[in-house]
Amino acid sequence: MHTTVCIIGGGPAGLLLARLLHTSGLDCVVLERRERAYVEQRQRAGILEQSTVDVLRASGAGERLDREGMVHDGIELRFDRRTHRIDLPSLTDGRRVWVYAQTEVVKDLIALQLDDGPPLLFEAPVHAVEGIDGTRPTVRYTHGGREQTLTCDYVVGCDGFHGIARNLIPESAKRTFERTYPYSWLGVLADVPPSCDELIYAHSPRGFALHSMRSPTVSRLYLQVPNGASPADWPDERIWDELDARLAIDGDWTLNRGPITAKAVLPMRSSVTEPMRYGRVFLAGDCAHIVPPTGAKGLNLAVSDVTALARAFTHLRNTGSTDLLDAYSDTCLRRVWRAEHFSYLMTTTLHTDPRQSPFDSRLQLSQLDRIASSPHAAAELAENYAGLDIG
Repeated sequence: MHTTVCIIGGGPAGLLLARLLHTSGLDCVVLERRERAYVEQRQRAGILEQSTVDVLRASGAGERLDREGMVHDGIELRFDRRTHRIDLPSLTDGRRVWVYAQTEVVKDLIALQLDDGPPLLFEAPVHAVEGIDGTRPTVRYTHGGREQTLTCDYVVGCDGFHGIARNLIPESAKRTFERTYPYSWLGVLADVPPSCDELIYAHSPRGFALHSMRSPTVSRLYLQVPNGASPADWPDERIWDELDARLAIDGDWTLNRGPITAKAVLPMRSSVTEPMRYGRVFLAGDCAHIVPPTGAKGLNLAVSDVTALARAFTHLRNTGSTDLLDAYSDTCLRRVWRAEHFSYLMTTTLHTDPRQSPFDSRLQLSQLDRIASSPHAAAELAENYAGLDIG
């Protein structure tokens, strides 16, 4: 079997790329090593930028998003027992964000793909990719208990940091830049209506907290915890008490409590692999870069990557020129590094480093007070949060 583009990985990046290629008349095959149920249940991001929503709508994947997604025009910063709202549309020429879980995006894209899209194979792990320096790479994978071979013109890795695609680039030809943070997140899902209409990002001497939501009846909440912490260390009552303390402000506000249905500890790290292209292999999404979730950039960066890549493949088909493909890595990395910087600033400003001094804490409060008092500082945060127009 031969195809123009072999996509390794059936997460949001791979599925959206396949959809964009299909709607442009380009053939591809998606190989996903996990079963469908697993892919559709992976809990990940939940904040979509305006540009991400626009791409999903244009690809035909916006119907349920428009019906069930929650439009947010702002976020709330809490610090020093004060609260300050960042109004996104007024600071970004009308841009806003949507709360719509990555699991739902994936379900929508899978349904479209299986209905009228190119081949999508679950439980199809890739074992080897050969010939990436030539013109016809060969992908070897297993499906249905049989070893199979697929030839293609290009390979796109959308299989995450630990997938095979990232390691196709020789060590001598790539650089990886990394940062590991000295804390993690404890993320929980709770069957209780959200206590607020918009996301709350809270700085506290006790550590960071985030109040988010998955639906009008399900809350998504996060607490900064030490690295190595276990969900077993955090019984439900302790979680609610700690959220109450970290989200507290002077004035009337009540945290809704309810049954916690899921708990998980998430490490915090940043990583960028350069270049995002080698020979006939392109990297997209977590395969090329990871951001701490504080800035809500992970899924949105993946969408930006594959949108640029689909545009480049379409340009090649229409004109015969590889200019956009050749520029892909540089184009994407400009946005990636801006998102990395924003995520780093949000993370280090809002979290309490176990090694930080009282001086460091005062610097954090000074920065938050600057955002609350300066329209220019607030606009910089809002533009990055709602998504910059880069590349």
